[in-house]
Amino acid sequence: MSFISDFKQFAMKGNIIDMAVGVIVGGAFGKIVSSLVNDIIMPVISIVTGGDGLANFKYVITPGRPADGDLAEIKEVAVNYGVFIQNIVDFLIIAFSIFVALRVIMKFKKQEQAAPAPAPAPSKEEVLLTEIRDLLKEKK
Repeated sequence: MSFISDFKQFAMKGNIIDMAVGVIVGGAFGKIVSSLVNDIIMPVISIVTGGDGLANFKYVITPGRPADGDLAEIKEVAVNYGVFIQNIVDFLIIAFSIFVALRVIMKFKKQEQAAPAPAPAPSKEEVLLTEIRDLLKEKK
């Protein structure tokens, strides 16, 4: 087999295609969650915190300074813990959503597994052997 046919066989396996669909849906889901956090949750938090939200929470180590004459610009050095907290909120919402989705999927799978498959009809030999067994029980 050539390299191309090996790759084609690998790429067309069901798991690879399922994974690709999962990555695409996951990317779109990430955008939805980011929008939920940035456009709905963070404005509410900014009302509570009395500012522009968590993104501006930071600890300034070295304040910045604009260029002035012969002095070069100095950029601000800060620990942006507000952005970190916002990313934690994003993660928690995504993790919770995935948890809920997986619980729903597992519930459906359990219902499918719980429904017993109909028993196949007994063969002629099984029917005959059952009758013989029943007749032997009656003789005892």
